[in-house]
Amino acid sequence: MTGFGRAATPFAGHELSVQVASVNRRGIELAVNLPDEWRELETAVSDRIRTVATRGRISLSVSVRAPEGRAEGLPDEAAVNRVLDHLAALAAARGIPFAPDAALLWQVAASLRNNHDLPSAETAQPALLALVDQALAGFAAMRAKEGATLQADMLARVALIRGHFETIAARAPLIAAGYRENLLRRLRDAGLAIDLSDERVLKEIALFADRCDIAEEITRARSHLDQLDALLRADGEIGRKTEFLLQELGREVNTTGSKANDLAIAKLVIECKNELERIREQIANVE
Repeated sequence: MTGFGRAATPFAGHELSVQVASVNRRGIELAVNLPDEWRELETAVSDRIRTVATRGRISLSVSVRAPEGRAEGLPDEAAVNRVLDHLAALAAARGIPFAPDAALLWQVAASLRNNHDLPSAETAQPALLALVDQALAGFAAMRAKEGATLQADMLARVALIRGHFETIAARAPLIAAGYRENLLRRLRDAGLAIDLSDERVLKEIALFADRCDIAEEITRARSHLDQLDALLRADGEIGRKTEFLLQELGREVNTTGSKANDLAIAKLVIECKNELERIREQIANVE
């Protein structure tokens, strides 16, 4: 599911901010972007993300901004002067002419960007992880809201499939009787006077009734629908379990359509397949 969260706080003379966002993905893929000085905290941050998400491509970035009134990413003037003085002394000791220009000033300033003034990763870890938790809380809340919308949609589709199967169950007992009437009509149209109690007729009808019996498929489909409904209402991770139930339910739908040999049921089977595919597309985004 998609989600977004952000949190910021003053920290060690800087503004520390954490931003986390996700897009749909079957598995989980993490991209954590930290300042170089805090790179060793990537595992701890990743572990925090995994507590709230098990699917999606999730990107978390940590940024550190200079206070207002101070050029972001640049050191103060005294730091630049100290470096230039040191370079001048080195050049003089070696008899090398030293004439600083704009390019050198920029290189010195860039090499002394403010992030180098950051506290160590060990010092920053408590504050950083607390801020990560804040951002993840907003991120999780947004995903939960989207999840509630998806849940309502999928439950409605499960109810629709259930209704189709109840219609199929009511129609199923009429199939053999309809076949019997069609068979006898064809025999009469062909000018064949066959007694209704003729063993050949009864055997043909019995064989057809056995081939088109979908009672077991209906029972299993009802069971799968009950489990699917309960699973969609449950807490915790449901994505992979739901995918398995959808696969099993799809098998019962296909078998029902192939065995029933009835136009009305065939139309309902198509509707069931359409709804199952819509649920399958949605569940690919759910944890």
